[in-house]
Amino acid sequence: MIRRLLPLLLLFGVMELSAQDARELLRDLNGKFRKVREYQADVLIRTDISFVKALPVQASVFFRQPDQFRIKSKGIAMLPRQGFDQVVRTLADTASYVPVLQGKEVVEGRELQLLSVLPLSDTSDLILGKFWIDVSEKLIRRSQVTTRSNGTMTSDYFFGSQRQYALPDSMVFTVDTRKFKIPKAVAADLNNTKSSKPIDPKAREKGKIYLRFSNYRVNQGLPPDVFKSK
Repeated sequence: MIRRLLPLLLLFGVMELSAQDARELLRDLNGKFRKVREYQADVLIRTDISFVKALPVQASVFFRQPDQFRIKSKGIAMLPRQGFDQVVRTLADTASYVPVLQGKEVVEGRELQLLSVLPLSDTSDLILGKFWIDVSEKLIRRSQVTTRSNGTMTSDYFFGSQRQYALPDSMVFTVDTRKFKIPKAVAADLNNTKSSKPIDPKAREKGKIYLRFSNYRVNQGLPPDVFKSK
């Protein structure tokens, strides 16, 4: 009997060891971002979705721990609901998932640790989260999050002046356009636009959104009413 159970016990032992190592890695990542009490930054947003014609938009973003976030712009800012703060908030809720290390992969010339998170609840919006982590710098270089509500979104992170806070200089979202929620004003324009060329259904499947940040102000205070709704 013990012989039959031994492989299973060894498998569970390896998984438990992997989970422990993964939790230690997550603790380091979360600890780095917790250095940021609040921040604001300017961001230039550029959209590359085949059936959406949108000019680049200049905006400002504001964040305060643990979960207050706001973006202000004069134009329509197209961003996925799983925005750039969602990954940090998801990983911070360590009681809601099981982390598993899945070996190393080379991404854009860097050897990164792949870590997956599996939700504990069957009703969770999150289906699977995959994170490619630069262990030496404790930075997430790429994430791929699959949710019931928004499909799969891949994000690539590029760091520079604010790497000590894990705040990127630029990001690229690759979105599933079949699930992507288009702002109402843009959707209205699309419905009113008559095009002589039919839209290729395959072209709708993937789109990219580029963000370039500048003028970060970290832990320097925020306008008092910035998170109040108008």
